[in-house]
Amino acid sequence: MRLTQLRSFHAVATSGSFTQAAERLRVSQPTVTTQVKQLEDHYRVELFHRHGRRVRLSEMGERLLQLSRQIFSLEADAVQLLADAGELRSGHLRVAAVGPSHATKMLVAFNQRYPGIRISVSTGNSQDVLDRLLDYRADVGVLAQVFRDKRFVSKPFSEHPVIIFTSADHRFARRRSIRIAELQGERLILREAGSTTRRALETALKAARVEPEVVMEIGSREIIREAVAQGIGVAAVSDVEYVPGPGLHAVRIADVQIRTYAHVVCLAERRDMRMIRAFFDAIDPKASPHASAGMTSRAKSAIERDASS
Repeated sequence: MRLTQLRSFHAVATSGSFTQAAERLRVSQPTVTTQVKQLEDHYRVELFHRHGRRVRLSEMGERLLQLSRQIFSLEADAVQLLADAGELRSGHLRVAAVGPSHATKMLVAFNQRYPGIRISVSTGNSQDVLDRLLDYRADVGVLAQVFRDKRFVSKPFSEHPVIIFTSADHRFARRRSIRIAELQGERLILREAGSTTRRALETALKAARVEPEVVMEIGSREIIREAVAQGIGVAAVSDVEYVPGPGLHAVRIADVQIRTYAHVVCLAERRDMRMIRAFFDAIDPKASPHASAGMTSRAKSAIERDASS
């Protein structure tokens, strides 16, 4: 297999078109078509399903794309390493995050130090973030949970208290704080299963033997806000994610500490890449991808307990 053949395949697979692939590679369309055809003929496989001018990846093509992403991501790393022997004046950093609020401060810190680096951010749940790192579609990830996996290295970045927010006419709306026992029987709107905020809240409720009435499970922060504003129930959110607005009121939980944490993650095999190392250094000049500084001892203890459970 020639690298030019794989490059043509990758360009078609990621652009969805032989014409666009040729434009991207700055070669003729027949050249791209021939190189992909040679690859298919040599290995007796079908990489694309062709429907007129449209193409769709076959199952084998999907599997090859996963590998080609890794190959060309590593190639880009090599080019960047050689080209940016001095200061990082150009390049592209891809960040995958569970939510924009967790990543904003980090991105600001990195941008201030390296204004010439273009940053793109994708959001999704924790598994989406990890998948993007594994597929080389993201360079660093921002998670709101801790996990143990030798394929990754992570560094705690910050901790955030979980608060309750209500409609403006709810009985809690005249309060600044409540006790966790006051959630007994309360109509509660939860995030989807797997949400770190939900898990932290449910752990605290179970420990306090408090049972609210769960009326909805919603995966969208925006829909939860609207449901709370309409008086359907109350909801929990990390304070960094709470957006004040008309018809909403936030209260602290005074007698229990419920917290979520932000972690920066990268693939262990890529921890020493210049761009990734620069990101870790920018958010904490004294830390590396191996470090766990920057959090309180209470937060570190909580993380260790979570990881061992």
